[in-house]
Amino acid sequence: MRIRFPKGFYSDIRIEDTKQTDIALENGDVRQNRVRSSCGALIRLYDGSRWYYQATTQLEMIQTELDQLAQMAKRPVNIHSDSVVKVLESNKEKRMRYQDQSVQNIDRSEKLALLKDYDRLCRAYPEISMYKSYYTDNVTIKTFLSSKGADLQFDTQSAAVAIRYNLTVNGKLGRGGKEAVKTSFPGLAGQEQTIRAEIEKDITFVRDAVPVEPGVYTCVLAPVVTGVFAHESFGHKSEADFMIGDETMMNAWAIGSVVGSENLNIMERGDCEGNGYVPFDDEGTRARLNYIIQNGRLSGRLHSSVTAASLHENLTGNARAVNFEFEPIVRMTNTYIGGGTLTFDELIRPVRNGLFIEDLHHGSGMTTFTIAPHRAYRIRDGAIAEPVQISVISGNVMETLHHIDGFSRDVEFFSFAMGGCGKMEQFPLRVAFGGPYIRVNGIVAQ
Repeated sequence: MRIRFPKGFYSDIRIEDTKQTDIALENGDVRQNRVRSSCGALIRLYDGSRWYYQATTQLEMIQTELDQLAQMAKRPVNIHSDSVVKVLESNKEKRMRYQDQSVQNIDRSEKLALLKDYDRLCRAYPEISMYKSYYTDNVTIKTFLSSKGADLQFDTQSAAVAIRYNLTVNGKLGRGGKEAVKTSFPGLAGQEQTIRAEIEKDITFVRDAVPVEPGVYTCVLAPVVTGVFAHESFGHKSEADFMIGDETMMNAWAIGSVVGSENLNIMERGDCEGNGYVPFDDEGTRARLNYIIQNGRLSGRLHSSVTAASLHENLTGNARAVNFEFEPIVRMTNTYIGGGTLTFDELIRPVRNGLFIEDLHHGSGMTTFTIAPHRAYRIRDGAIAEPVQISVISGNVMETLHHIDGFSRDVEFFSFAMGGCGKMEQFPLRVAFGGPYIRVNGIVAQ
């Protein structure tokens, strides 16, 4: 695409071509089976004092819209010396990773057949009173051009299945589910045994779980719980747009400050395979490994060009928008806690009276975090014991970071099949999260 960028300004164009399939079954009946397509562009222009935006689905009007933004803007003296413009990258690359395995090449009948195969597994369990099954995939091709010379084209892709069910076991009610998120359609095959195992584990849990005795516990968190804790409790606090103009927060979050135990590392990167894969952000910045916490010390935060220039820090590749209708803001990609040296058995062995949080419904919080466990178990004398019902575990984020004293070796990554990350009016954004099993002291359970 040939664009004449208005002289004297910085401007860029982000074009997104998206195709998505959504299929839903309820108790075996098809409730939804559709394909959606969208193609549009966000046009930005910066005059050194403010940004001007225009979204359009008429790609042939991009030049006209760009010229109109230039007419609205104030003519700058020297835009190339502006601190925001100076930090912006001018990458040139074509990275079409998924062209040869595009989920759009799979007939919708195959996607429905796969979902029905998994859906039927629920019928074999009389304890399941209601169930829903979902298939979704998404292919997005992005093109990014800028007046600094950026010229990018890349694709992202995901495919997912999710099973949700309600349980009645000996008069006790419960719910559960299982999902798989992959970057290709063939990767979703062969999940039958995993789904059966999950259903049977949930049935056993509902049947045998007893209410937890409220109190303060040492908890061992499974990797999916670790990942949500890292994302919700600390990842959002690391998004630098929260700090602009807040001197108190800047002082509290001074780079180099000790914010956690000395073995704690929290990283963020967009170049990992999965839902958090963002090789270039929506300002054309290349993905990179960013340490947010390194060896217990605050070592960085997540940036857009505006926040990086304002705080005199480096770009991180975290300017993202949920789609072409929105301007990029500071968002996470793939956020995770680094691994350690212990096995799972070594993590729980010293715990005399604690809790193992195996899975969760949801988590939230920035100053005080809360996690609603799905399945949890008592730890007694260094071994997993009876299942327990827990409404919520919670703690102060900054205190809890100091109370993490054990990390397993292996790190696992996760993405949610349904939904995504929300911030301001932009939801759902594709992200991933992960970590090892971790041991944390001083967690309140109710």
